[in-house]
Amino acid sequence: MPTDKNRATAAAILPLVGGPENITSIAHCMTRLRIALRDRSLVDDEALKALPAVLGVVEDDTYQIVLGPGTVARVTPEFEALVEEGRAAAGGTGHHAVTADELQAQGAALKQAQKARNATPVKLFLRRIANIFVPLIPALIGCGVIAGLNGVLTNLGWLPTLVPALAAMASGFMSLIAVFVGYNTAKEFGGTAILGGAVAAIIVFPGVAKITAFGLELKPGQGGVLGALAAALLAVHVEKWCRSWVPEALDVLVTPTLTVLISGLVTLFGLMFLAGEASSAIGTFANWLLATGGAFAGLVLGGLFLPLVMLGLHQALIPIHTTLIEGSGYTVLLPILAMAGAGQVGAAIAVYYRLPRNGSLRATIKSALPAGFLGIGEPLIYGVSLPLGRPFITACVGGAAGGAFVGLFNQLGVAFGSTAIGPSGWALFPLLDGKSGMGVTIAIYAGGLAVGYLVGFAATYFFGFTKLLRTSLNQGDEDTETTATQEPSTATGQTGPKTPDPAVLTR
Repeated sequence: MPTDKNRATAAAILPLVGGPENITSIAHCMTRLRIALRDRSLVDDEALKALPAVLGVVEDDTYQIVLGPGTVARVTPEFEALVEEGRAAAGGTGHHAVTADELQAQGAALKQAQKARNATPVKLFLRRIANIFVPLIPALIGCGVIAGLNGVLTNLGWLPTLVPALAAMASGFMSLIAVFVGYNTAKEFGGTAILGGAVAAIIVFPGVAKITAFGLELKPGQGGVLGALAAALLAVHVEKWCRSWVPEALDVLVTPTLTVLISGLVTLFGLMFLAGEASSAIGTFANWLLATGGAFAGLVLGGLFLPLVMLGLHQALIPIHTTLIEGSGYTVLLPILAMAGAGQVGAAIAVYYRLPRNGSLRATIKSALPAGFLGIGEPLIYGVSLPLGRPFITACVGGAAGGAFVGLFNQLGVAFGSTAIGPSGWALFPLLDGKSGMGVTIAIYAGGLAVGYLVGFAATYFFGFTKLLRTSLNQGDEDTETTATQEPSTATGQTGPKTPDPAVLTR
């Protein structure tokens, strides 16, 4: 049964990351199981990477195990259950309890290692912003698909009685997204989550239309997610300030009241106006960028997106996408950024054909390509292109070509975008929307994918390998799943094809 398989995967992972007592937190994103560890030295990296379900590991602010889309959402609950069961069992068997001194020593070591890996405050801040929006992606996807379906039914004149119901389903979450952003912001930055949501809810309250700020009447929703983010951050600081001086006996009454009152007034008479201007500026700039420098802008955006995915920084773009969707109904950037995945797929197919005798690498590519066509590029990045070096660069070339193609049509006046974020590749087709009709929109997006596939393939096929590198990799039996040519990749932590000395890559 699928549940048994997922539980077996979780059970195989748990002892290799140090067991239940070594886990301090568990979460997951679209493709990765993210765990925080007490003692990093207890992790058996090599055994973990050898598990069939594990596509790779990434060390960042958390220890991240790449399991792939769908799988990670099913394995994570089983992993959480096993951790809880293990802790309960240990509590009744005299299991050694970690002392305060041990925790302090482990925490100091982890903190030092964390500083070494994340040298810049900007990088840390962007990750925290991403942590606010990542939990919202499933709802954005679901509502976006329903919005696309509703648009098709409306254009065709089918099922008119169902259209209002679908519109309510698609729009309900987006109309209140500011509340969820405020809640997650306060939670991420150390405040009381519900107070962050309460302050952000002011932004979408219909009654704000009766309020005048800067001589202008406010509009419900003005400032959107940016306003909610700023309001909740302010609420966190006000709450912490209150707790620093309010007596404990009065804290439960005074602190929430002052937090909502002070933050609410600043939001109504300042942040909503400023955030509204910022949101308008983002939309205006994005449209101007693609209208005036479409081909070049698309080339740059499509070419640089894979490195952002590799670093995990692509999630910092979520607030921008969300702001564009709030303003115009779709984000014009996502179809262009999706071209990076097309370049990655083309590069992987080229590797497959250039190395006909490397059965292990070809098997990896075959298993990762379906996810790649659907826009999930991490398995191909960490399992194929990045360990090889040059194919990662040529994949970026393919993404740049596809981005330039889509950007050119934006420059010619055929602007379109995605009504939701999350999906990419072929999965983005149901979410496309534009002003030139669905037929033209779909044709241009499909053309961009084709360009990305072809250029990524050609660049990798002809320039992705030095002669020496291809000879060293193209060994073994094409019908045998051999691992003789594999060794751990120090660049990614992923077990991948054996790579010669870096100097070979430039010969």
